[in-house]
Amino acid sequence: MLLDRYLKIEEELFPKNFFYRHSKLVAPDLIGCHLIKKNNEIDQVKGVIVETEAYSQEEEACHGYRKMTESNKSLFGKPGTFYIYKSYGIHHCLNIVTDKENFASGVLIRSVFISNKNERLASGPGLVTKTFSVDISFNSLEVLNNKSLWIYPRDFTLEEKDLIQTTRIGISKAKNIKWRWYLKNSRSVSKRLKGDRTPKFQ
Repeated sequence: MLLDRYLKIEEELFPKNFFYRHSKLVAPDLIGCHLIKKNNEIDQVKGVIVETEAYSQEEEACHGYRKMTESNKSLFGKPGTFYIYKSYGIHHCLNIVTDKENFASGVLIRSVFISNKNERLASGPGLVTKTFSVDISFNSLEVLNNKSLWIYPRDFTLEEKDLIQTTRIGISKAKNIKWRWYLKNSRSVSKRLKGDRTPKFQ
């Protein structure tokens, strides 16, 4: 099948241990990658990841900071799998598990740019999962080994100057850690660093 070949190519394009690294290393490397959701044979949603946040068991904002529970156990799972949770009981959040097993570490996909759509359609974690129809059923799925939701590597080059690194959003603990990254020239970012103006529409 064409899709099977596509996923195999995708696995080969990602470095072997891409997700087996600290979340703060994986998060900026996911900027520019494509998030793809296949709804059926003819319907698919595809966008470019433009904003990410890293979380790790070492710091208090991480869901697995204290211990493993029934609701967060996927975050302690195999790197390269999805961790989906419901924020404030309202909307789902899409995360990718990183680093190593039995250690809570992950990257939150905060914003995605979708070509030919409203540029703010997926400019926030809840809007990402709403736009891509992601719910708890995707929890623990392997990112590169399923036929519904996956990530494809960048098809363009990014340099350090293309990214903005800043503190994370919407947390009450470990607020000063600069583990959020976004694509500077994107108008789909959920919240910009103070003083960083939104690029003009081209």
